[in-house]
Amino acid sequence: MLKKARYVSQDLCTGCGSCAEKCPSMVVDAYNVGLGQRKAIYKYFPQGIPSVFTIDAPNCRQLGQGKKCGVCAKVCQAKAIDYEQKDQEVEIEAGAIILATGYEVFDPSVIPEYGYDRIANVVTAMELERLLSASGPTAGHLDRPSDIAMEHELEDLEKEHKKLSRQVKQLEEKCGKTSQEASDMLKACAVIEGIDLKAWVDSAARAESMEKRVAELKQRVASFKTAKKLAFIQCVGSRDFRFNRFCSSYCCMHSVKEAMIANEHDSEVRSSIFCMDLRAVGRNFEEYKVRGGKQSQIEYIRGRVAEITEDEAHNPVVWYESTTNRQVVHEVFDMVVLATACVPAEGSPALAKLTGVELDQNGFFKTHPLAPLNTTRPGIFVCGCAQGPMDIPESVAQASSAAARAAEAVTVRKAVG
Repeated sequence: MLKKARYVSQDLCTGCGSCAEKCPSMVVDAYNVGLGQRKAIYKYFPQGIPSVFTIDAPNCRQLGQGKKCGVCAKVCQAKAIDYEQKDQEVEIEAGAIILATGYEVFDPSVIPEYGYDRIANVVTAMELERLLSASGPTAGHLDRPSDIAMEHELEDLEKEHKKLSRQVKQLEEKCGKTSQEASDMLKACAVIEGIDLKAWVDSAARAESMEKRVAELKQRVASFKTAKKLAFIQCVGSRDFRFNRFCSSYCCMHSVKEAMIANEHDSEVRSSIFCMDLRAVGRNFEEYKVRGGKQSQIEYIRGRVAEITEDEAHNPVVWYESTTNRQVVHEVFDMVVLATACVPAEGSPALAKLTGVELDQNGFFKTHPLAPLNTTRPGIFVCGCAQGPMDIPESVAQASSAAARAAEAVTVRKAVG
């Protein structure tokens, strides 16, 4: 087993966060599905156990970029930073193995008609989950990705404009002339007091253009509002012969849950869930679905979405055939959420080959129909989405059962031995 280096001593780190607070390197945050940023020294996720920080070596100035930094080591009072830490190969003698690989989320960009990665306000359910989270990139506010991108553009443009304006002002003070006077002088000469007049005039023109753009963006950003009208598209990548034939089982209910949470955040939010049929298969799930329709302004629309386009205001336009009135209908939304399929973990084939167990036709670990924790090899068990798509309660129950089965196998082996 390979244990990767944290470059932080697990025994010494107190999880205080002073290292991350002072770290100068910003990195795209995978935990927030790319919607936010984190520091190069970070925790995998807030509730992670052990509560220890880790250095992202490739993005660390000290470890991955060959620059002098060491800020985290300087501010760490526990002296937990260890730049010399190495990856370790650990051997474990085990009497039983539990395969708990988790799953991957289907990439909806392979379905071009839905416009993911092309239309900014078409997001996945996982991305919406992070937007709704109080610890997420928007502190729980339902800001549209197109608006977030424009706010970042404004922030970057303001910094660039400030820097360029400072350079132009320094040139004006050095020569005692305005940029307009420098422009008039450019017709007669190219250099004055060792200063390139053309570069000066070009910088002044760019600064003026940036100022206009900043004013325009500020006006537009001031008019932004959170998303009020949501569309949820079910079965994206599942129950589809082109990609995955199986049902992902939990998508219907997490769409209902997210729609209800969005309405709890803002009572003006209205949601439409587009589905072939809504599969509320768990205990009290049907009642939960009905409550969502009655109390959280959720509308259930039976119809398969054919295409998503975009209008001039970056609003997604959903085109679908209503199976109830047999008409092609289109409707404008603030944001569209794709309920993407649960697909096998990327490393499942390699792990199956390593452990000598079989995969089923969908790529999940094959189990016995009457013993759903047992793989095709004795002593190796499976739980959660390694076996197939399932929700959190079922995964937790399976994990407890798998632990009990593994303990039983070890006990039997010791008794026999």
